[in-house]
Amino acid sequence: MSNPSILILPGDGIGPEVMAQVTRIIDWYGNKRELAFDVSTDLVGGAAYDAHGVPLHDDTMARAMEVDAVLLGAVGGPKYDDLDFSVKPERGLLRLRKEMDLFSNLRPAQCFDALADFSSLKKDIVAGLDIMIVRELTSGVYFGEPRGIFNEGNERVGINTQRYTESEIERVARSAFDLAMARGKKLCSMEKANVMESGVLWREVVTRVHADYPEVELSHMYADNGAMQLVRAPKQFDVIVTDNLFGDILSDVAAMLTGSLGMLPSASLGAPMDNGRPRAMYEPVHGSAPDITGQSKANPIACILSFAMALRYSFDQGAEADRLEAAIETVLADGLRTADLLGDDGATPVSTSGMGDAILAALDASL
Repeated sequence: MSNPSILILPGDGIGPEVMAQVTRIIDWYGNKRELAFDVSTDLVGGAAYDAHGVPLHDDTMARAMEVDAVLLGAVGGPKYDDLDFSVKPERGLLRLRKEMDLFSNLRPAQCFDALADFSSLKKDIVAGLDIMIVRELTSGVYFGEPRGIFNEGNERVGINTQRYTESEIERVARSAFDLAMARGKKLCSMEKANVMESGVLWREVVTRVHADYPEVELSHMYADNGAMQLVRAPKQFDVIVTDNLFGDILSDVAAMLTGSLGMLPSASLGAPMDNGRPRAMYEPVHGSAPDITGQSKANPIACILSFAMALRYSFDQGAEADRLEAAIETVLADGLRTADLLGDDGATPVSTSGMGDAILAALDASL
């Protein structure tokens, strides 16, 4: 039986630096846990544009469709700001999401006890926080037509269209309900049904799907109120499901509750492949951070936690995902910090690779 396959796309900026630590973790699982993966590497974003003139080569897209999971680092940087919109690095990421049909984006916001003081909110509000935002990823205002900048009379007008079909809403709703069943059986759906027809349809479809999940407590909330509630009392939520635009905004709000973007992973899941596994891509929430590229300051934890999500959702290795997450928690509890997490509490500063060393040591200690 062949090993599960992973395509690594380090991308731009700090992407290669943090992904190098993930590769070390993958190798550890092969050597210490007899959990081997067939790993290949390719280009995306600005790196792909430099090599091929496009942010994602067709051959890379084809490989992404064949593997069990894609791990992506980050894309973009000021070097590419003046490129035509059609070939900007971010278009490579959007193409992967769209052509792989990764409609369900899982964005956890978990506050490790050792980092509760780093949150912008009071410690008692965020300590123990563990919520999951499920963002619809392949439709809505980011993909709806018509879109563009057009001449209208004597001025230009920018148009983006918010568009959802019932089936698009239903499949992400089922993904969220399934996740809620595996967690606290509590789901909050967020939209703007008070002013948007797409929100009215969203609420109707989610309510209809709820009939198949009677054990889940379902609530509805307007997305603007949801943003306010996330910073007022975030622990009232367990799983949140929302559309593409609101999910983009709300998940970034939730991200800062945890103290650092360098701590947050994500998973983007699609329909099951022939082997029964969902088509999937995993990536840290943070960007390419060109201001610290090449300085060994980047925090690799979000990228490593993205691999933990791959263990859980693509490879049915929940216990090993728990092991990796516990190792990270141990390292943080021991006071080791990359630059983004340094405060005045006497923590020990470590480099990107130093954090990788510590996590590997904690993994060894878990055996």
